[in-house]
Amino acid sequence: MRELPAATVAKELGDGQIVLIDVREPHEYSEARIKGALNYPLSTFVPEALPAGGAREVVLHCGTGQRSGMALEKCAAAGVGVHAHLQGGLGSWVDAGLPVLSVDPSTGEIARD
Repeated sequence: MRELPAATVAKELGDGQIVLIDVREPHEYSEARIKGALNYPLSTFVPEALPAGGAREVVLHCGTGQRSGMALEKCAAAGVGVHAHLQGGLGSWVDAGLPVLSVDPSTGEIARD
């Protein structure tokens, strides 16, 4: 398992080198998310449904790194070639000052933090 720092994930996502998969639940994803991340919730996670094996590496993330680590274990058990996640999850992304998309509850509009 590779734990990638937020700056590395941001660069590789921006360069189109990775597919970022958010394993948090849909309500969490709708509240705040990394632009470009796809939502594959851990509660319904099927490793074989991931876009693994293509030109871009799949990198998982969650809120803190715990659930993405669990998802990596599921990938390993299923023989799916996904081996990396965002170290510290969305929290480390925010701590690094990187942008997130969130919903303004008063208007329902997407805002950038």
